[in-house]
Amino acid sequence: MNWQPLLLTLRVAAIGTIFIFLLGLLIAWLLARYRFPGKLLLEILVLIPLVIPPSVLGYYLLQLFGREGLFTSLFGLDLLFTWQAAVIASVIVGLPLMIQPARAGLAEVDRKLEDAARVDGAGGSQVMRYITLPLARRSILAGVILASARAMGEFGVTLMIAGNIPGRTQTLPLAIYDAVQTRQYDEANMMVLVLSALALVYIWGLIQLGQPVRFFNRNQKIHGPIESSKWDHGRSGRSTGGQIKGTMIVRSRD
Repeated sequence: MNWQPLLLTLRVAAIGTIFIFLLGLLIAWLLARYRFPGKLLLEILVLIPLVIPPSVLGYYLLQLFGREGLFTSLFGLDLLFTWQAAVIASVIVGLPLMIQPARAGLAEVDRKLEDAARVDGAGGSQVMRYITLPLARRSILAGVILASARAMGEFGVTLMIAGNIPGRTQTLPLAIYDAVQTRQYDEANMMVLVLSALALVYIWGLIQLGQPVRFFNRNQKIHGPIESSKWDHGRSGRSTGGQIKGTMIVRSRD
C-alpha cells in the first residue's frame, strides 16, 4: 500500500480541524449570542455546504480561488491544485457540522450562571473559560469530531479545486477512487480498511461524549469545594472565599 495518500489525508484533516475549530467556535458564538445585520445571510452561508452538491460548491470555490477570482486578485496567491486547496475544501465542508452543535450548546448555557460569575468579580474571558465553554464542551467537542471526520473523508470539493495529483493532492478517498478505476482491488481493500478504522475511532469518540451524566443537588456532600475566589480581582483587598452552590454535573463512569 502507498502510504503517501494516508499521510496527506491526516495532514489535511489535522490542519483543517484547527481552522474548523477556531472559525466554527467564533461563528457559533456570534450566531448563539448576538443579533446583527446580516445574521440571516451568515446562517444561509453556513448551511449551504450541507444542501448543495459538492460539484456546485467546488465550482463556486473555483471562481473564488481561480486565477481571476476575488481571492487571487486580493492576495495574489494561486492555491488551486495544491494541498492547501484540499485544506480549504475540508474546512468549507466541515464548518457546518462544527457550527450547528456548538451553537446549540452555547445557546443552552444558563445566562444566570454567567451573571452570577460576573457579580462575583469574573471578567468576560474568565466567564467564558470557567462557565460558558465547560458547560458547552460536549456540544463543541461533538462538532469538532463530526467536522474532522467529514474533512478526512472529503472527496468531491477536493477533486474540483485540488485535483487528483498523486504525491501532491491525492488524499485517501481519491486514491481509493483511482484504485477502483484501475482495478487494483487489493490496494483499494487495504485503503478502505484503513479509512474505516479511522471512522470507527471518530464514532468511538462520539459515543464517549454521549455517556450519561450524574446530577447532584446542593444538599449532597461533594468532596473538594469549588472556590469562587479564583476569579476574584482582590477588590478592597479581600477574597470572596465563598463556594459556588447549586447543581453540580459530574460525568458518570458507570
